[in-house]
Amino acid sequence: MATKIPTPARTPAVHRPAPDDGDAVVLERVPQKTKPPQMYRVVMLNDDYTPMEFVIVVLQEFFGKNREMATQIMLKIHLDGKGVCGVYSRDVATTKVNQVMEAAHQAGHPLQCLSEPVE
Repeated sequence: MATKIPTPARTPAVHRPAPDDGDAVVLERVPQKTKPPQMYRVVMLNDDYTPMEFVIVVLQEFFGKNREMATQIMLKIHLDGKGVCGVYSRDVATTKVNQVMEAAHQAGHPLQCLSEPVE
């Protein structure tokens, strides 16, 4: 029987860098800074039909305002035509607007709420 003797495995050649001649350029890693997310304010608009008490309840329930703060915001909405309920990230602001609109619709009120970017 003729058997071949296994040949040893080749080791890859090691490439050593050439000695530095002083012309080499070294790149430094610059850490990247991420910007904070764009914030949005939730604004409630005044109308002549939605009761003030309903607006106060919505501000307490969906925006976590106490009775006094909710009353102040409701009066601002009533007197100025609109009022800021809070400032949130885009997704949270959209959710808050949807919650307010759904609650107003279920209660039969034409209350309008929107979100707009903070500049």
